[in-house]
Amino acid sequence: MRVSSLYVGLSALLLFQCASPKKPSEPSLLTIGPEAVPVSEFAYVYEKNNGNADSAYTSASVNEYLNLYTNFKLKVAEAKSRGLDTTQAFKTELGGYKEQLAQPFLTEKSVTDQLVREAYERLKKEVNAAHILIAVDMEADPKDTLSAYQKAMDLRQQAVSGTSFEQLAQRFSEDPSARENGGNLGYFTALQMVYPFENAAFNTPVGQISQPVRTRFGYHIIKVNEVRPAQGEIKVAHIMVRAQQGLPKADSLTAKKKIDEIYSRVLRKEDWNKLTSQFSEDASSADEGGELPWFGTGRMIPSFEEAAFALAQPGAISAPVQTAYGWHIIKLLERKELPSYEEMETTLRNRIAKDSRSELNKAAFLRRIKTENKFQETPAIKEAVLRLADSTLLAGKWKFNVPAEPKNLPTATLFTINGQPYTAGNFATYIETNQRARQNVSPAHAMNLLYDKFVETSLLNYEREHLEEKHPDYKMLVNEYHDGILLFQLMEEKVWAKAVEDTTGLKAFFEANQNKYMWGERAQATILSAANPTVLAQAQAQLAQGRFLSVRHKQPDLLFAFGNDDLSKTATGQLDQLASALQADTSLVLELTGYVDTREATNKKNVSLPARRAAAVKNYLQQKGVDEDHIQIVPAADRSTSARSTRRVALRVYTTDVQALADNLNQSNPLALQVTSRKFQRGENKMLDGVTWKPGTYTLTQDGRSIWIKIDQIDPPAPKKLSETRGVVISDYQNYLEQEWVKELRQKYPISVNQSEVQKLIKK
Repeated sequence: MRVSSLYVGLSALLLFQCASPKKPSEPSLLTIGPEAVPVSEFAYVYEKNNGNADSAYTSASVNEYLNLYTNFKLKVAEAKSRGLDTTQAFKTELGGYKEQLAQPFLTEKSVTDQLVREAYERLKKEVNAAHILIAVDMEADPKDTLSAYQKAMDLRQQAVSGTSFEQLAQRFSEDPSARENGGNLGYFTALQMVYPFENAAFNTPVGQISQPVRTRFGYHIIKVNEVRPAQGEIKVAHIMVRAQQGLPKADSLTAKKKIDEIYSRVLRKEDWNKLTSQFSEDASSADEGGELPWFGTGRMIPSFEEAAFALAQPGAISAPVQTAYGWHIIKLLERKELPSYEEMETTLRNRIAKDSRSELNKAAFLRRIKTENKFQETPAIKEAVLRLADSTLLAGKWKFNVPAEPKNLPTATLFTINGQPYTAGNFATYIETNQRARQNVSPAHAMNLLYDKFVETSLLNYEREHLEEKHPDYKMLVNEYHDGILLFQLMEEKVWAKAVEDTTGLKAFFEANQNKYMWGERAQATILSAANPTVLAQAQAQLAQGRFLSVRHKQPDLLFAFGNDDLSKTATGQLDQLASALQADTSLVLELTGYVDTREATNKKNVSLPARRAAAVKNYLQQKGVDEDHIQIVPAADRSTSARSTRRVALRVYTTDVQALADNLNQSNPLALQVTSRKFQRGENKMLDGVTWKPGTYTLTQDGRSIWIKIDQIDPPAPKKLSETRGVVISDYQNYLEQEWVKELRQKYPISVNQSEVQKLIKK
């Protein structure tokens, strides 16, 4: 007989409806409408935000924060009244945050502290070891696990008795690399191997062979060859010539000749960065001087690593080194020792959380919460359920077929957590949801694995559901996120988005508060700051012309076929880009000058060709939407020059933007000239503040630079336009909307403050 899915579903539902015991209510500090704010909640957030201030717990400080917190809780109350805390979007978002916040409370801190310290101490050493692997799956059937263990023990006995460990590894190890390296793994340190392997390697004396150690890969026996102090980390650069294994002999020889030639140039002290850029075949580092990330032992190919660490001082360079990827010339850039424990602690904690060590932490945590939460099994029911295992479980198609005895099995208690029953029916539901096809295991073993996982999952879920009861800090954090999400949703609607979208309201607010948005006295000025008087003189001469050749829009000449004034595809493509630039920047003006070559110039019929070609370019640009006023045709100044020229139209783009003046004069020295031209308020520019604020020109020297200032006019204080201060006005309007909204909420929700509790906080 098969229990109905409805029956199992109801069992699962009842599982989570156990009521928590009531606790004595604590005093409230504040009530807003029907909602009370406990003293502990306010005290927590106050201490978190003000506890370190000199004024903490003074009457002024506590009452000021209480007023702010009241406004905050008023908004939260309004969000709840609108049902924002009942939406699926809210529940999903809060659920995600709760899961993140719960993680620090679902670990065994004492175990983590021990593992972090252990990892740091091990990082001070490096172990050279070899191993033999007998592969077996972590979830393998006990008989297969035993067989693998016995095989590992037999190989260990042979090695201990004098048989070559290297030969045993080559013959019997199921690590594919063993046939080439004899099981030798080179040097490694902490956090580079799975933890059980690392633990055995660091705890086995030099020259000795470990007992079989189980990892997720199988059983290992480990021979420790050597232990040395950690080498620290180094940063190197390299030049690489690719020569992968299996290349024809001629190609390998070519690669070797190339690396030797590069090395000879390195020895001649040629520029390293140039050699790297020109010749290195490591595309990811060639343009960065060949620089590689910091690395320590065990992170690079052994031959590369050995040569790199052999370099004694920064700047030292190795002879060519061969690896499986090719040839390398290595340059040492920096070397650093192991940082202090305090410097590494946070990084180590993060790494250990993702390392196989975390399983130790998890196991210790489960042991503790099993005891704390009074986990109790019902052996007879467990045995009855485990007997239901059959071959369908191995196919991942097991169904709960209820046996004749015991008849009440679906509702029978399998185990309890703090008295809360978890039934055989709950376990059946878990199996049907989480089963998968398995090979090389018995149904009984597969059922036992699922049972252990169900117990683990049930314990962890129970702990998550009761974290707020066990850990006040977690409860407060969840409450903060709960209220913060609600507040964000409502503030977006009532304040932030409204201030941006309500253009009529924003304009009215701006006009009503015009006196807050005023310009002070302003000077319309141009300031030239030059590296020396010569550069300043050049800048002044060009500035007087009022327009400047635009370096940013420099254009190649358009070339034409002999006797032809038609535009080519190349020319139209170039002109399309130029048209876009001219339309985007109204300060630009294009000058067109047409030329002919010697043969064309000798023919009187071709006299008009230059003008026709320039006109063709102008017409094309106008068709693309460029204003006629921004295109000028300028004839060639000298016909003899024209006669020697090619068949082309020269394009010269000019601009009135004074920044182009700096672009022109900074081509050889990027700091030769700095140009600023705009309206300044007092206090915005030191150089301008140092001269008399009257129209005129001023020359001075400051910090070794030659300065020229021209003040065109002085504007008296005047109101700002909304467009000139829109960001500030939006911010002020948001504050205004929020204040008005809070006034409404204070009218809507009665507020009561428990002054006696406030005084207790102040006296603290």
